[in-house]
Amino acid sequence: MDSEDMTLTQDGQDNGLVGEWETEPSDASETITSAIRDYVETPFTIAIVDVFTLQTSTFIHCDANSLSPAIDLIRAGFLSHVPVSPSVAISLRTLEHFRLLRLHKPSFSVEAYVKVICDSYKVPYKRCWRTVLANAFDTYLAILRQVEQRVNAALGHSTSNWRILNSCPPCTYELEDEPSLPFTRMYVLDGGNSAKCMAGPGGHEQGDTRTYTESDYILPCDFVDSFANKVRPHHSQAADPVAGVSNIKEEEDTHPEDLMMQVMSSDCSKNWKAAADEEKKHMWSVFDETGIFVSTCRHGLLLWVTDMVSSGELAKYPLVIISNVIDVLGEHTLGAYDIGCGFQSTIRASRLGDAFERQKCRMCIDAFHGYAHNYLCQTKNHPNGIVGAGIEDFGTIEHFFSASNAIAPVIRYASSYHHHVFLDLFFKQWDEDKYLNLGTMIYNNYKQALDILSMESIALDEAKQSLDIQEGDLKTWRQEEIKYFTHLGKETEWDVHAMTYVELLLKLRDAESQAQSASARFLSTTPMDYQFISSMGTQPYSSDMTATRKLETQCRYSAERLATIQQDVVSMEVKMGITNRWQPSSPEYQATMKYMSNYQYQRALDNLQRLVVQQLFELQQLNISQTAYKMCTHISKSLQTRCHAIQNAVKTYNAAAAALSPPRPQLDCFLEEFNLLRDTRQDVHEKMWAKPAIRAVIRQWLQIECAKEEIEQCNVEIRHLHTAIIDEDSLFTQCLASLAAEHVIEHVAVYEYCSCRRLINMQVLHRISKIHSLPGFSGSNSAGIRKGSRGHTTEDIALSSSDEVEHDDAAPAVDEVEELTQDIGTLIEYLSDLTLYR
Repeated sequence: MDSEDMTLTQDGQDNGLVGEWETEPSDASETITSAIRDYVETPFTIAIVDVFTLQTSTFIHCDANSLSPAIDLIRAGFLSHVPVSPSVAISLRTLEHFRLLRLHKPSFSVEAYVKVICDSYKVPYKRCWRTVLANAFDTYLAILRQVEQRVNAALGHSTSNWRILNSCPPCTYELEDEPSLPFTRMYVLDGGNSAKCMAGPGGHEQGDTRTYTESDYILPCDFVDSFANKVRPHHSQAADPVAGVSNIKEEEDTHPEDLMMQVMSSDCSKNWKAAADEEKKHMWSVFDETGIFVSTCRHGLLLWVTDMVSSGELAKYPLVIISNVIDVLGEHTLGAYDIGCGFQSTIRASRLGDAFERQKCRMCIDAFHGYAHNYLCQTKNHPNGIVGAGIEDFGTIEHFFSASNAIAPVIRYASSYHHHVFLDLFFKQWDEDKYLNLGTMIYNNYKQALDILSMESIALDEAKQSLDIQEGDLKTWRQEEIKYFTHLGKETEWDVHAMTYVELLLKLRDAESQAQSASARFLSTTPMDYQFISSMGTQPYSSDMTATRKLETQCRYSAERLATIQQDVVSMEVKMGITNRWQPSSPEYQATMKYMSNYQYQRALDNLQRLVVQQLFELQQLNISQTAYKMCTHISKSLQTRCHAIQNAVKTYNAAAAALSPPRPQLDCFLEEFNLLRDTRQDVHEKMWAKPAIRAVIRQWLQIECAKEEIEQCNVEIRHLHTAIIDEDSLFTQCLASLAAEHVIEHVAVYEYCSCRRLINMQVLHRISKIHSLPGFSGSNSAGIRKGSRGHTTEDIALSSSDEVEHDDAAPAVDEVEELTQDIGTLIEYLSDLTLYR
């Protein structure tokens, strides 16, 4: 039975809260209409819940023009869980208090709050009261959403994509005559599986079947599904990288840069579930929604969210985000994704490829996951190597998922409607917290960049002087390093064929030896007790027949295997144009054997790197708060097993390194140095950029360059934020004056929103003033003019004149107390109408 079709009736208890359930008529609209028609305006007493006063009942006065007891309850500051014949009401302050608790502690459930209320009233907990509060809270949230829509419409915030284009002023508030940046917008996207939602038994919907479609964050499932199966398939590169290169070369319509991306991601993409084939990304059928795929700007404010429905991290989820980025955010965007190296090829293979290239967008990998990618991928896609990325690590999405873990226990078994309602509440509060933190984030980034310049610059100058190198040398060596690793993964077709040919020769030599040995054993086998007997004695021959047949079988099998390998060798010789078969003494044979030794060395190094990366990730997972006990135990056992596997991998690596000529040194513990030990035909140890001292100087130089880029980025973002606050305050003043003159019901709600927003802006302005006072600040202290605007309609808000703005916040927009009281009464009437007709 649906909980919304119930009412709580009095049973004579003094506390006014204990009741029994009565079933309402199924036709709710007819019941409401008849109740309004038959309603008589008579005062009544009703049981109430107020966590602040702990009253158990109150007397409700009825207005002469009232149409329903719900209106009278709203006027008195209460809200019932049913629209007609209410028997219990909850104070608006109690509901608002619970909303605030949920915003800042998402794991705080309705049941927990009801138990707190019961303890406050000194009564035992009953489940029926939990349903009463939940239904009333649903109505309260619906009212607030309607109020929010009215406020946004009054402020002009209801246009299409307004939130995306205005919620983060440092990213979006472009000004006239400002320096251009390499990227107009930087964002992060990734999927998480903590926000799962259980499916109904047998796939059937039960209870609440409503759908929540009012979220400005969550994209419709129909739109997301339009990007399913829209990517041209290509060969998987998760296997042998050498074989992968030959497969790539057979693709005639592949984009040239995709060839490089596929080579780079051949090793690193196999570390990620998101890079697996689509058919492998299944999820247990017990979950209806298996998580969410989220995108945020570099400052952490949300862009778009998609539900991952009964699947893993499919390509359609990031593709729909990229589609919106292209349509809304425009040109020169930089997106970070844990498999951004391979996903860029996926974008080009989809219908978004042409627009993505035309708008000069690109993808990269975030810093945290980036060090688990191979070094070639890091030189191209790691933020430290991308001009214009600054010191940004693109780790904000990890903070989001860490925070969203708190809401998971509450929404796991909720209906689809409540699942999205509470997620939407969490999204809004996340954005509010991130907006409040904008000034602090930019301040910390600016200060970090200045510290890098002040400390690393001195160390870099001393290193360049001691090593007798110039800054131009560092740039040259950096380009040589990138070029080296770019060509390192490109194995020539001849090398691939030569390796195959030599392997066939080794198999041929082994097959010939086995065939000769089997033939000799078959021909020369004589029984130990051989004696000549007459043809009448058949018993000795029968006893040796089984052994003879085994030898004959081995001989025939060896001969057939030898013939097959000989055919493969001849076929490869014809393909490679070899007239004289290579011998172990041939120079070509010896060179290929050396090349194969290096290849085995690289494979051993790859395996060791993979195990170490998994070890680090599992250690990090083990330290996450709220990790279940069984999961911690499982991870601990897995780490013990992994330690033995790493030890074996180290032994394999040392053996492969010792087989090289000259032997290679012991492995360094840093992940980014793994690929530096690789050596093909060029001796990397002789290159300047491979020397440890030079590499340390290059890293210092790159840090300084990134810090300079960050300061340039922050200078632009600070002025964006400063100007946006000034323009917003001007908008608030004009809008409040207009609403007060028109005496519209939205005036009080808009005034409350503007007052809270101004207080937040004052704190952000305080942080901006601290940035302006930093030693080494190189930006502008004044505000600018937004592109496409006519300038400011009021004087700029100086950062030192915060008292004036605070004074404006304290004073009502309407001076007369009577007018303000009238507006509050109008708002109550407005809330009453929404409660009745929602």
